[in-house]
Amino acid sequence: MKRRKFIILLGGVAAWPLVVRAQQPAMPLIGFLHSRAPEDTPNLTAAFHQGLKETSYVEGQNIGIEYRWAHNKHERLPGLATELVSRGVGLIAAFGGNVSALAAKAATATVPIVFAVGGDPVELGLVASLNRPGGNLTGVSMLVGLLGAKRLELMRELVRKPTTIAVLINPTNPSATIYTQDAERAAHAIGQQIQILNASNEREIEAAFVALAPLRAGAVLVTTDTLFVARREQLVALSARYGVPTIYEYRDFPAAGGLASYGPSIADVFRQVGIYAGRILKGTRPSDLPVLQPTKFELVINLKTAKALGLDVPPTLLASADEVIE
Repeated sequence: MKRRKFIILLGGVAAWPLVVRAQQPAMPLIGFLHSRAPEDTPNLTAAFHQGLKETSYVEGQNIGIEYRWAHNKHERLPGLATELVSRGVGLIAAFGGNVSALAAKAATATVPIVFAVGGDPVELGLVASLNRPGGNLTGVSMLVGLLGAKRLELMRELVRKPTTIAVLINPTNPSATIYTQDAERAAHAIGQQIQILNASNEREIEAAFVALAPLRAGAVLVTTDTLFVARREQLVALSARYGVPTIYEYRDFPAAGGLASYGPSIADVFRQVGIYAGRILKGTRPSDLPVLQPTKFELVINLKTAKALGLDVPPTLLASADEVIE
C-alpha cells in the first residue's frame, strides 16, 4: 500500500469516534420546577431521583436536570416555567402545590408536564379527568382537602373535649372554595362545630390566631397551602403562644414543633412523579397515564408538644402513629 493511501486510511479511522458521537442522541433534559427552596426539600428531591432510577434514568449519566426554585415567591413561577421551556427541556416536573402546576401549564401546551398537586386537578383545569387526562399533563393528586374529615376526627381524639375547631384556609388558593366545602361537609358528617378563618399572608395568619378566643375555638386545622408550609415556623410558634392544639397535613409541621399531622407520604408522591417522568421519556404519552392518588398516609405526633399543651394522647392513637417525635 502506498504511504499516502495509508495515511488517509489512518485519518479516516481516527475520525470514526467523532462521527459515532455525532450520531448519538442528545441526553434527555428534564425541567424541575418547585415553589420552595432546595434546602427545604432535600429528601423529597432524592425521592424524585429514586423514581427516575426505577425507570433506568440517573442524573449525569443518561439524563440532565435543569432546576428552577421560586424560594416561596410564587410570582416567579410563570417566568421560571417559561425559562425551562426555552431551555428545550423534554419534560417539566412541577412541585410545590397547585401554583407550580398551573404556571407550567400556562407556559406550554406541548412539553409533557408531570405534577404533584394538593387539589383536584380536574377542578383546577389541569386535566380533563383523572382516568383520561388528555393534553400534555398528568401526575399525582394528593386530594388533601378530602382528608379533612380524618384530621377533624384525629383532633377530637387529641383534645378529647367538645370545642369549636377553626379551619385555616388561604382564600387565594385556587382550591380554597373546595377546601371550605369539604371541611363543612366533613364537620357536618361527624357533628363537629367549625369556624372558617382566612389568611393569605403573614399578618393575616397572626390575626387568625388572635381571633380564636372571641370565637371560642379550642383547636385549629391548617389546610394544605404552600404559604402555610413556608410559614410553618410562624404557625407552630403561634400555636404554642396561644396554647392551641393544631393539626396539619405534612410531617414538616410536627418536625418543626407542631402537634400532629396526617396526610399522604410526600416522599412517595415525589417518587411516583419520577416514575411517570421516566415512562414519558421512554415514549408513553401523558394523556395515557391516569392521574395517581396516594396510597401511603402518615400520622405523625409530636409527643413533646402534646405534653406542653397539657394533652394526654390516647395510647391507641400513639400505637397507630407512623412516627412519634419525643
